[in-house]
Amino acid sequence: MKILFQGDSITDAGRNREDPHHLGAGYPKYAAALIAANHPEIEFEFVNLGISGNQTKDLVARLETDFVDVQPDIVSILIGINDVWHHAGDKSWIPNEVFEERYRTVLTAIKEKTNAKIMMMEPFLIPIEDKLFFREDLAPKIEIVRKLAREFADVYLPTDGLLASAFIGDDPLSYAGDGVHPSEKGRIFIGKLYAQYIEKLI
Repeated sequence: MKILFQGDSITDAGRNREDPHHLGAGYPKYAAALIAANHPEIEFEFVNLGISGNQTKDLVARLETDFVDVQPDIVSILIGINDVWHHAGDKSWIPNEVFEERYRTVLTAIKEKTNAKIMMMEPFLIPIEDKLFFREDLAPKIEIVRKLAREFADVYLPTDGLLASAFIGDDPLSYAGDGVHPSEKGRIFIGKLYAQYIEKLI
């Protein structure tokens, strides 16, 4: 069973891009270990093609090589925070309909050109003072991701909401000091969620 992790720096997490099987230090590493341990009877191939800095437009650009040509059994996608962050300086936000069109292009191609089951992961933001205003643009884009998930996803991981729940009685910044890139604690937390939510597809 081939599982493909796709996304931005949160997925990339310092992986060796010369080796697609190198999972980096992020949630894919922890998720893969748990999935393999839970299913010793299955031979898994884990592929990480997340690229730091990517936005939805970048996933569209590498659809053929990094999605279709891979022909995974399951593909997970965590994308969206850079669509917000890269335009936050002057609030030149990407129009929501453009964001939706780009993400829809990716999902449609997966449906039409592969047999992969799709796990969509919600983009998230840990509450840190200098990025709280990101919510102005991130909130409607999360709603778009949720809408697309109802149409395309086999599993939806509501990362933003589950992190908000985890912060009760805990320090949010212990999960990601800059509000975006998870600490080891955050990576382990997301990896456990991933292994839990993907279970219905295995």
